Amino acid sequence: MSDYFDSLETRDPQERERSLMQALPQLVGRAQAAPGWARILSGVNAGDIASRAALAQLPVTRKSDLKDLQQADFPFGGLTTTATPQLRRLFMSPGPIFDPEGQGQDWWRFARPFTALGLRAGHVLQNCFSYHFTPAAFMAEGGAARLGCPVIPTGIGQTEMQVQAMAALKPDAYVGTPSFLKIIIEKAREMDADISSVQRALVGAEALPPSLRKWLQDNGVPHVLQMYGSADIGNIAYETETGGQVNPGMVLDEDLLLEIVRPGTGDPVAEGEVGEVVITSFNPDYPLIRFGTGDMSAVLAGVSPCGRTNTRIKGWMGRADQTTKVRAMFVHPSQVAEVVKRHPQILKARLVVSGEMANDVMTLHCEVDQANAVATEAVVDSIREITKLRGEVRFVARGSLPNDGKVIEDARKYE
Repeated sequence: MSDYFDSLETRDPQERERSLMQALPQLVGRAQAAPGWARILSGVNAGDIASRAALAQLPVTRKSDLKDLQQADFPFGGLTTTATPQLRRLFMSPGPIFDPEGQGQDWWRFARPFTALGLRAGHVLQNCFSYHFTPAAFMAEGGAARLGCPVIPTGIGQTEMQVQAMAALKPDAYVGTPSFLKIIIEKAREMDADISSVQRALVGAEALPPSLRKWLQDNGVPHVLQMYGSADIGNIAYETETGGQVNPGMVLDEDLLLEIVRPGTGDPVAEGEVGEVVITSFNPDYPLIRFGTGDMSAVLAGVSPCGRTNTRIKGWMGRADQTTKVRAMFVHPSQVAEVVKRHPQILKARLVVSGEMANDVMTLHCEVDQANAVATEAVVDSIREITKLRGEVRFVARGSLPNDGKVIEDARKYE
């Protein structure tokens, strides 16, 4: 049985590059049939975009632009080339930002990371990504179906039932956030339940600190790989193993073209330099041309020991903008502004995300003239209502917060 999903993963890098460049003009031309891309790429001759240098002359459309684009051209900013009634699913992420899913098999391309994890037809997968509003659970569903893996669709929450399902149905693998897997293992111990069938885990949607990976491995799940993706693109890159050891970096998906650019610009950086991840996606329903994810990473030189020859990135290395992921949900500066707007006594605010080993703590630091002038509970309620996340509040005196324009500060420890 092959260690790879298909032969594309081990082809000569020059062959892959030629294939991408040959497909690029057709992708740009198809995108220009959508009104949003027609505006963004106005005046561009698709036939001229046949090299990385030509691609680098096109504007970067960033994830942070989507909210405004979608408000102007509902629901997908005019960026889809398949009519909305012909799509399979419509998702709404916090912001709100809307994402499509087309009819194609394994539309989000999750079969590759599942194959790298060691899953094959017949392996049972417990899917603990959320099935509510956002697409992560359906990304996993598509990859599992492509490989022929039955899915236990448990979603998130209800930890005791998660343990009961694992103990009874004995899945081979878990997919979801790493912090939730830790919670399930701890609950299983409390219940004295046997969940030892779960030997593999594909985790994502939040950081996987080395300490948490080691904890999961030491507590019964020896094969823990992380993948990196987004609600707009699906799978972007994924970890691999050789001889049971995790290989350095993450291997890029075969259907994407990667650039690393200097944050705030569209200028590609030198190989190895940290910058913003910009993706061109060859998705026929939702083509993305130079899509800035807002995530930071860098290209890792060389080929993976696993034999896959595609570009590797060093993994997620922080955010290029202030939009921040907390407990697998994006929090936007505009949401912080909305909280402040609801409470006029708050003069200025800064959301600080702290914590370690996947235990995120979100605290809104609020400048006020009088701490008792606004009810803490009211602000906490506003945070929960607007961000859909729990948050704490700390009142500070006028002028206490740094004058640096930062609305969201990521102060988490990842080591």
